[in-house]
Amino acid sequence: MNLHEYQSKQLFREYGIAVPEGILVDTPEAAVRAAEKLGGDLWVIKAQVHAGGRGKAGGVKFARSMDEVHRYTAEMLDTRLVTHQSGAEGLPVNLVYVEFGSSIDRELYLSMLVDRENSQISFIASEAGGMDIEQVADDTPEKIVTASVVAASGIQPYQVRELAAGLNLDKSQSRQFAELLSNIYRLFQECDASLVEVNPLIVTKDGDVVALDAKITIEENALFRQERLVKMRDISQENVAEREAEENGLNYVSLDGNIACMVNGAGLAMATMDLIKLHGGQPANFLDVGGGATVDRVATAFKIIIANENVTAILVNIFGGIVRCDLIAEGIITAVREIGVTCPVVVRLEGTNVDKGKVLLAESKLDIITADDLTDAALKVITASEC
Repeated sequence: MNLHEYQSKQLFREYGIAVPEGILVDTPEAAVRAAEKLGGDLWVIKAQVHAGGRGKAGGVKFARSMDEVHRYTAEMLDTRLVTHQSGAEGLPVNLVYVEFGSSIDRELYLSMLVDRENSQISFIASEAGGMDIEQVADDTPEKIVTASVVAASGIQPYQVRELAAGLNLDKSQSRQFAELLSNIYRLFQECDASLVEVNPLIVTKDGDVVALDAKITIEENALFRQERLVKMRDISQENVAEREAEENGLNYVSLDGNIACMVNGAGLAMATMDLIKLHGGQPANFLDVGGGATVDRVATAFKIIIANENVTAILVNIFGGIVRCDLIAEGIITAVREIGVTCPVVVRLEGTNVDKGKVLLAESKLDIITADDLTDAALKVITASEC
């Protein structure tokens, strides 16, 4: 679960991490009042969306007058911001954060995440702040320093020194940085975060280390013990289909292709998408209906799939272990009839009562194409999608 920047900074303040003063607004008039309250002669107007790359997309503006504060806020609110992370449809801008302008000497990068390669929490830091870390890794990997933390002992002083040295911080800045790392580590653990990112982390002209931006992602599997954070969830920033799938116990991720996939089992779903790609097709989604694929669950999955206007064919790949293949076939037939699926549907069944399932599909007189194996299914659905 992602948090907005203003929510992340709220948590930062609670954990003693220095951030610039800012005020959340939802109208241009409120933005002007916020700027007047903050004082100064420079304000940063920031669109609040769950996507990076806001600056390049026009979602971050520097205002030097009240007229500019009003105008920039009006231009952002009630629009959809399209960034390289948001997808082509963009994300709605319902809120804007007005922040006091900072005096920046240097921009750095800092993040903390779960490193699944070594099963540890890792810090990543770089002198190249304000840029996409992926680009830094490609262009100047020597500018990235990392530290993996053993959970039993926490971050060690020598690791703090190595990170501070990699950022070329002086003694005073290193002390501030050490406290910041300790506080972020505590936040990360207590809030069940999977990512905390500060880009940029700045050194002001007065020599202070300040988190100019903040991004926090909370591990969804731990939300049951983060009741306060769950209340911060902004469903307007989430994919509608993915949210509907979650509410119905389905695992769904929207992709950019045109071949929809309905599979039971995450591993089988990944293999199905890989095979479609291998043979030149483009998957439109990842969808795992789970081991107990009931008629209702299959029907809901079809509804979510066909809501995607890009879908030109559907591949159903089900292994009948917990649920028999003939019951799966009945569910597919019922769903196709009731929902009115018009695009070609390719079905590959395997497992208990697979022959009965295939007979039911053949006798349904619906536009359902059966396949003998996964490769056959992938080839057939690709051909059907091109018709």
